[in-house]
Amino acid sequence: MQDIIKIDGKDVPFRATAAVPRLYRIKFRRDIIQDMQAIQRCLDQKKENEEVSLPPEALEMFENIAYIMAKHADKDNVPASPEEWLDTFNTFSIYEIFPKIIELWDLNMEGMSTSKKK
Repeated sequence: MQDIIKIDGKDVPFRATAAVPRLYRIKFRRDIIQDMQAIQRCLDQKKENEEVSLPPEALEMFENIAYIMAKHADKDNVPASPEEWLDTFNTFSIYEIFPKIIELWDLNMEGMSTSKKK
């Protein structure tokens, strides 16, 4: 699955396939599914209590997930590191972008389970 997400006024391609968990694990030595769940828990806590701030670890996990999916979609134009990639944007809102990334991931998982049933 591939989609375009507007970030800081730019159309940024994102791609979610079965390769993404492996790419994420190789690059960051972490489990993308566990990290997505942790980010979602943090966002849910923030919704329940505005006083709660997102921990830096959750923001870093989000940035890394977004980076991997963007790199997977556009290998030639996405820089070699998340820091270089993030540096191409003025703003990068977890509240706007993470739900779209989750939606793309869910569509990918739905497509995978549909093809397995056939």
